Amino acid sequence: MASIMFLWPMYKQFVPYQLREYLENTIQKYLDKLFRRDSNFVYIRFPEYTGEGLSKSRAYDEIRNYLSSISTARAKRLKAKESENSKSLVLCLDDDEAVVVVFQGVNVVWSSTVVDKEDKHNSKEGRYLTLTFENHHRDIITNTYIDHVLREGKEIALKNRERKLYTNNDSSSYSSWWEGLWSNVPFNHHASFETLGMDLDKKEEIKKDLIKFTKGKDYYRKVAKPWKRGYLLFGPPGTGKSTMISAIANFLEYDVYDLELTTVKDNAELKKLMLDTKGKSIVVIEDIDCSLELTEHRKKKKEEDEDKEEKKEAENLKRVSGNNESNVTLSGLLNAIDGLWSACSDEKIIIFTTNFVDNLDPALIRRGRMDYHIEMSYCRFEAFKVLAKNYLENESHDLYGEIGRLLEEVDVSPADVAENLMPKSDEDDADICFRRLVKSLEEEKKKKIEKEARKNKKKAEDNVKQEKQNKVKGMVTK
Repeated sequence: MASIMFLWPMYKQFVPYQLREYLENTIQKYLDKLFRRDSNFVYIRFPEYTGEGLSKSRAYDEIRNYLSSISTARAKRLKAKESENSKSLVLCLDDDEAVVVVFQGVNVVWSSTVVDKEDKHNSKEGRYLTLTFENHHRDIITNTYIDHVLREGKEIALKNRERKLYTNNDSSSYSSWWEGLWSNVPFNHHASFETLGMDLDKKEEIKKDLIKFTKGKDYYRKVAKPWKRGYLLFGPPGTGKSTMISAIANFLEYDVYDLELTTVKDNAELKKLMLDTKGKSIVVIEDIDCSLELTEHRKKKKEEDEDKEEKKEAENLKRVSGNNESNVTLSGLLNAIDGLWSACSDEKIIIFTTNFVDNLDPALIRRGRMDYHIEMSYCRFEAFKVLAKNYLENESHDLYGEIGRLLEEVDVSPADVAENLMPKSDEDDADICFRRLVKSLEEEKKKKIEKEARKNKKKAEDNVKQEKQNKVKGMVTK
């Protein structure tokens, strides 16, 4: 044994790889023939990288996920890996280790193999997993078991992955060369539909629509449409549009891509960004009416306001600054979200938000692009009860009746109500917070009455002025 241990490293180091491969294959062939392995067993190899070794095999990752729990319980040697997309350490088969799995009474063996470091330049496989089973079980393994393994591995990956919040990098920045198109951080927003201050029936309607979308793969294929859906969130500031996005992401367990259009160089770069997004994700463009000049009437207004001299100065400034201004057009945005390129990835939601929906071009928000229009309105009594339960764990109070009446009379955002309900010190209890809210609502009501009084007074003055003008015109005519 000592002699073998001494000679083996010399054999690995000095014998050429091609010769060693030939010798080992020849020995293996005779051993297989001796033990009749070829006639009794079938071997399926799953390499870590596919093609020319440039892209990682999805099947390999899914099989590794499937084997992780089995290996933890049965294998003698495990390898701990800190996966980029996982919440915790991933335990998997160590190199040159095997584990036996039983599927519907059939024994199969999974083994992990890695090519030696000095041989990697001669091999395109690197690391691979091998499935071994008896030949008379070929049908059940190839037709049922492999599909079962891939499906289970995919579900385990989705369950264990750490969801991300992405933002696009500035293409003019030098760092974008090595950071890629997107940067990401863990998505840790805890908003949910249960904590969202909104009418209960409206929330249920949105949840049903989302569930229907996630189960619609076959339906979208049947009607020949890309598997995507657009949502337009519109309403005054503070009505919970961003919170709604987080609630949708947590409900579906999707990643979120926050697309900042002002840093996108042109239409071509926008297409690349959209192609680089993954399935089971939400692409968000917030305040789209402020992102770029995407409406025709705003473009015309801008052109009318600028004279030729100002245009020349703007062009000169553009040349000096290095032409960093975004050249994304309305047509380019429409093609990216709803053109031929939109069919390149499945199960994707696109969300636009705006405070002023009337400012948007109708082509941008028509049905088929923004399929579901959700109005985020002011806080009413049903939404208030949800907020009271979230912030104060309170479901009833003597002031509920007065608060409900005031909320019907004045327009306040859920953000304003939540700010009044939030305790400001350890001494603040539910009673103090509710009274603070009532006081704030009464002040808003007073402001509303004063504003209406000023408006009516101005209207009356304008009417009197108009009557005088009409009287003067009549005298002149006579």
